[in-house]
Amino acid sequence: MGIFSKIADWLSNDLAIDLGTANCLVFAKDRGIIVNEPSVVAVHEGFRGEKKVLAVGKEAKEMLGKTPGSIKAIRPMKDGVIADFEVTREMLRYFIKKSLDGSKIIKPRIIICIPFGITQVERRAVKESAEQAGAREVYLIEEPMAAAIGANLPITDPSGNMIVDIGGGTTEVAVISLGGIVYSKSVRVAGDKFDEEIISYMKKKYSLLIGERTAEQIKIKIGNAYPSEKDSQIEEVKGRDLIGGAPKTVEVTAEEIREAFADPLSEVIEAIKISLEKTPPELAADIVDNGIILAGGGALLHNLDVLIKEKTGLPVALAEDPLTCVVRGCGKVLENIDLLRQVASPH
Repeated sequence: MGIFSKIADWLSNDLAIDLGTANCLVFAKDRGIIVNEPSVVAVHEGFRGEKKVLAVGKEAKEMLGKTPGSIKAIRPMKDGVIADFEVTREMLRYFIKKSLDGSKIIKPRIIICIPFGITQVERRAVKESAEQAGAREVYLIEEPMAAAIGANLPITDPSGNMIVDIGGGTTEVAVISLGGIVYSKSVRVAGDKFDEEIISYMKKKYSLLIGERTAEQIKIKIGNAYPSEKDSQIEEVKGRDLIGGAPKTVEVTAEEIREAFADPLSEVIEAIKISLEKTPPELAADIVDNGIILAGGGALLHNLDVLIKEKTGLPVALAEDPLTCVVRGCGKVLENIDLLRQVASPH
């Protein structure tokens, strides 16, 4: 490492970013997690189609489903990848600016987590967004690897470890050994899909139209993946009657919400089973001993670990603070230059 590189490292404020479909988290070197906000941007569309960003993060999420025609609260990330390049760049720029304390004079080195299965074009879009938002160097690291590091798994050992990272847009199942991903499967089913299924269920069963925020609140309060004593728990849901058009309130049970989750949950289980089948036998034997680790916000779904344990017959454990697991793993890589060279590379 040259003298300029050392000075640049000292003078810059390096960042690790988990650019998620649902939330964006930023980890700053020596400061820990400094940003944890929803990946939502409120945009005003002018007459000629030009977009002006009005709010980002928490403030923009409050506007979801409540904006007038000219203002849209949008989520620029869809299924773990960039759906709107321009708005993602503005969102990144906002979070990077918010993360820099103004004391550093050189542009930051930035590590960004990406889903394992994304294309070269999508990788380039993420990299260019960060560069245009003010990065000196951009490294990309696959989410399952970051999650495994954040969960303190011995990723550099010659033993098999399975991590299941359930985010907002994608579920990533990966088997990791010797600092690399031996096998990975990504399915575009995760927290957002659970919300969509609740919206669909309320439409079909109660002819009630509810928004994304309401669906998410129901999921957090009474969502569950496996039968338990909480099944009789009741939640009042307010929405619009699709037949009469007037606002109305219905009561739903936790058991009904579990019924709504049946399809996406079976897809997640299927992805885990396929990954176990494709894992080399020596590493599969390690997974029997080490079990499966769950990370990501979707892992917080009540009793999901119990369901996976029953369907696979393997021990299942939740990573410590699943929601921040990926960005914490990214942060560890940021603070360990040798590990950075091993698990990430500029693309």
